[in-house]
Amino acid sequence: MRRSGTIARQVLWVRAGRHDGGLRAAVDRPLIERRFPKRRYPRYDAEVEAVVPVSPAVVPAPPVDEVAAVVPVSPAVLPAPPVNEAVAIAIPLLPGARTAARRMKFVLVNGCTLASLTLGMLAIFLAMQGEVRPAALCLIACVAFDGLDGALARRLGVASPFGAQMDSLADMCSFGLAAPVVVYASLAGSVPPAAAAVACALVASCAAIRLARFNVSPKDGRFFCGVPTTMAAAMLALTVAIGLPVSGLVLLGGVALLAFAMVSSFPYAKLARLVKLPPWVWLVPVVGALVDIRLTFALVVAGYLLSGPVLWLRQRRTI
Repeated sequence: MRRSGTIARQVLWVRAGRHDGGLRAAVDRPLIERRFPKRRYPRYDAEVEAVVPVSPAVVPAPPVDEVAAVVPVSPAVLPAPPVNEAVAIAIPLLPGARTAARRMKFVLVNGCTLASLTLGMLAIFLAMQGEVRPAALCLIACVAFDGLDGALARRLGVASPFGAQMDSLADMCSFGLAAPVVVYASLAGSVPPAAAAVACALVASCAAIRLARFNVSPKDGRFFCGVPTTMAAAMLALTVAIGLPVSGLVLLGGVALLAFAMVSSFPYAKLARLVKLPPWVWLVPVVGALVDIRLTFALVVAGYLLSGPVLWLRQRRTI
């Protein structure tokens, strides 16, 4: 009873203190906390009432700068790259000293490349009009100009990446497109048109693959990896120009075989290596051409195509 009476009296003091301006509450509050440390009276605590509790569900919003720094960036939307305000500089087509003499040499070399391209277009036009042999002669002239531009570029010291790319594009137009068109025109009437179209499309496709592989492959000074497009076009042009006495189906099979030889991995000797052969080796085909040029040409082409697999087997055995 005494304890309950004490509690009642303390409560009355606290309430009376509130009516008295909080003076007695300030005086009796330490007494209550000392006797009852575990009890809380937030209703009568002026300091507790001044502090407003924050709900855990309502979190104060962080500053805008911190939100922008934390927000993740979607992988589908990449940030815009910094704008380069530097002025674009054109890359010179001719590296090195740009004197008037070197420019004239550069123009001469690329003029040979453009001449090869123009003759290839002329071969296509002649083949479309049915003039097959003049078209084949234009292809032979393309081969001559194609070899001339490379030799002049190295001789005059104006070789450049631009010239190499331009030569590759001209080869595709002259040897990858003009040569199959001329062959297709020569096969008209002797084989089904669909079969001739497939064989010529195969030549164009393999020529494109061969040229692209040549541009990205390391260069070997001794051998070609596959029959080069220039030599393949020369074989096709000479076949049409001299008119081999074979059936259309045999000629169609030879065209397909030549197309696969361009994209093969067989090593074929370059012309510079063939020139170093003994003189008697060159004397045989010359004498044979005087006797029968068609048979000699067929044997030379067959021997060159077979030399690739033979060299490949020889290299495999030595390894």
